Amino acid sequence: MKQFMNAKETLVTEAIDGLLRVSGGSLARLDGYPHIRVVVRTDWDKSKVALVSGGGSGHEPSHAGFVGRGMLTAAVCGDVFASPSVDAVLAGILAVTGKAGCLLIVKNYTGDRLNFGLAAERARAFGLKVSMVIVDDDVALPDLPQARGVAGTLFVHKIAGALAEQGADLDTITAAARRVINGAISIGMSLDTCTVPGSPKEARIGPGKAELGLGIHGEAGVEQVEFEGARAAMAMVVEKLSPHTGPGAHVALLNNLGGATPLEMSVLAEELARSALADRVQWIIGPAALMTSLDMQGFSVSLLPVTEAEVELLDAPVGPHAWPGLAALTPVAVRPLPDGLAPIQPLPSPHPARRALIESCCGALIAAERDLNALDAKSGDGDTGSTLAGAARALKAALDRLPLADTTQLYRAVGNELSQTMGGSSGVLLAIFFAAAGDAAASGKSWIGALQAGLDRVSQVGGAHPGDRTMIDALAPALAALPDGLPKAAAAARAGADATAKMTRAKAGRASYLSRDKLEGHNDPGAEGVARLFEHLAQA
Repeated sequence: MKQFMNAKETLVTEAIDGLLRVSGGSLARLDGYPHIRVVVRTDWDKSKVALVSGGGSGHEPSHAGFVGRGMLTAAVCGDVFASPSVDAVLAGILAVTGKAGCLLIVKNYTGDRLNFGLAAERARAFGLKVSMVIVDDDVALPDLPQARGVAGTLFVHKIAGALAEQGADLDTITAAARRVINGAISIGMSLDTCTVPGSPKEARIGPGKAELGLGIHGEAGVEQVEFEGARAAMAMVVEKLSPHTGPGAHVALLNNLGGATPLEMSVLAEELARSALADRVQWIIGPAALMTSLDMQGFSVSLLPVTEAEVELLDAPVGPHAWPGLAALTPVAVRPLPDGLAPIQPLPSPHPARRALIESCCGALIAAERDLNALDAKSGDGDTGSTLAGAARALKAALDRLPLADTTQLYRAVGNELSQTMGGSSGVLLAIFFAAAGDAAASGKSWIGALQAGLDRVSQVGGAHPGDRTMIDALAPALAALPDGLPKAAAAARAGADATAKMTRAKAGRASYLSRDKLEGHNDPGAEGVARLFEHLAQA
């Protein structure tokens, strides 16, 4: 798999230097590349308790991205998914620890425990006060003697960091960290494994499956489950967390494991807010990439029962930009549309034949969704089918409030519905089409004449004409042939759509940005949708 890297041997050192260059001077590294990779605060004077964490790289922004005021004092970075050496950890401790002492925050993996633990012993031999806590928040494998440390570690970083910034002593900070560790729980889910630099991608998760409870190093999860969308995914995660939660207020940390888009993460936030845990989750951190697993297309949820004092610590200001902050989980705020955007609705009226016609048209577009998306993916962004099907579903849902018995008002009402429910330029153009058809019908045009007037207006406003490789290449010949009956119109639409496959230069629409090789041999998806609609009507 292609990745933006030079060589796996230099990946971590180059990434650390890149982080330092954009830190505005707030971060530095210890000399000692490539074996010692320690990121430290430049404003640190050793007067307060130092917090040192780290582990394998590949979890960015953890851990170096959380070095700064109010969080970590230093981060020790190993190779990708590999613990740093004892010397590297010791270097980090010695660089930042003064009389107040140092707390090591370690995730519960054998390599990290051993290397940080031995470094702590050696630091104590230097006369330093060093305490260590082990984070074990993963509940995916309940029978595991030592649970893994995952994204719940960030609760410890933040609360301990806030206390250290306030000047608390080492014993107080260590005790607070242990309280957090005792309460924090986490579990994750992913649709795919991560890509380790320089290694072949493991195709472990099958089509249509998701893995529940996998580790942040790509370790296999507790089980593979059927993937049925974000709601079901969040419900499974919540089901695993629920037995470990108690009463009282909780903070949730919604973590992007690296490859989920912000759009997906917002959907998952909505599902968490609707979940069985919603009554206990009063605050949320994220959604954000906080402790990732390279490019893993997954998420994790961490929960922490909190006191009022802990909420204040989680909400305390910090220096690192990667920390998203604490927010209350609130109901969705809704305000009325401005005047003029809530149009006067015509009185609904029944007309069984027209209702059946609209339902039939909508059904045809919904049935073609996947095929049209696949066709659009060859020359566009793969959403034409979804756009048309989404509008069709919305139109079907609106049938009870449409003036079906009044053709003029029906055209206008359909245009209004599409303007509100159909995205992209297609929605605007079809809204113009039906609005113009309504105006033409009001002036006495026949229904075919009204549709032709709608097409003329779309060409005028949108600038597309037959031969420009758009839906008009199918719609124009279909409307011209419509007086001779639906079979003739369907045949004309099909011929027009198929002709677009030979058009290697689009003159309108998104396809106009594409090269010849992307267009040749593929029907325009909008024209194909029109052809399929007329073919369906002719067969019906």
